Parts: sequence; structure tokens; C-alpha cells
Amino acid sequence: MKAEDKAQLLRTLRTRFEAHMQRHAGLAWADVQTRLDANAAALDALHAMEATGGEPDVIGLDAESGRYSFCDCAAESPAGRRSLCFDRTALDARKENKPQGCAEDVAEAMGIALLTEAQYRALQQLGEFDLKTSSWIQTPAAIRALGGALFCDRRYGQVFVYHNGAQSYYAARGFRGLLQV
Repeated sequence: MKAEDKAQLLRTLRTRFEAHMQRHAGLAWADVQTRLDANAAALDALHAMEATGGEPDVIGLDAESGRYSFCDCAAESPAGRRSLCFDRTALDARKENKPQGCAEDVAEAMGIALLTEAQYRALQQLGEFDLKTSSWIQTPAAIRALGGALFCDRRYGQVFVYHNGAQSYYAARGFRGLLQV
């Protein structure tokens, strides 16, 4: 990443961090930036999250590992990561009307992970997300083996977990990612 792009990304992240202190109470931006300055791969992943509309922000610090967790905090599922089926197996199984890709491959290429159900529910404690969209989440192998995949959204003041065929894709369904630094 060019120096000017890195500086702009760090300014954006800092501004967002300072504007949403409720997401990371007790954490200091200087500590986060020190960690980011030492990790070019993390900056690349955050740049990709930002470029696809994720609006990444710090949502916590793991006491055990000492790693900061960044998550997509855009109000709706990131616009640049929608209309994707769940995984490569589902994408390869589609014979017609294939989407441009799949959530798991895009996440891996970005260097991030799809949220688990627990992580998605924890994010919803920090704000209201996916009021009009939905987001694929990590899916247990037993469900995936039967052709299904899980996604979440927030409606009526509640977080819902649903299932759908992993081959499905919708203009209003994307995925949120998590990066630990």
C-alpha cells in the first residue's frame, strides 16, 4: 500500500474509532495504531474492508491473545460484498445464473473471516445492523453437508438466524468480516 493510501486509511479508521467509542470503551487509538503500523497484512485487509463498504471499526480486545478485533460496522451488509453465494462448492454447483463469486472466497482473498453467529450477535449489542439487508455467517459443517448455509439480520428489534440453500444469492445479502490484529 502506498504511504498516502496508508495515511488516509489510518485517518479514516481513527475518525471512526473516535466517533464510536461505545464500540470499544476503554481502548486507546494510539495502542491500536501501534499494532496496525507493525502489520502490513492487517492494513491491506482493512483497506479491502473499507473499499467494499464495510466501514471497519474496533469492536474489542481479546484479553487472552491481546489482539484487537475489527469488524464491518456499516449499517447494512457491505455493498461491495453482496450478491454472492455462500462458498466455492455452492458456486461450482450452479449451472446457470452464477453469481460473480462466493462469500468464503472473497473473505479469504481479503484476509478476513465471516462472522460466527455469536460474533454477529455480539456486534448487534454495539448498534443496529442489517435492518434492510442480511449477512452470511459461518455455517456448521452438518448444515453445509446438507446443502444449507446460515445468514442473519435484525428485524423487529431482534436478531434472527435463518437458513437458505448455499447456492442462493440476493442483492440484499452479503457478509460482514472480522479481522484480528
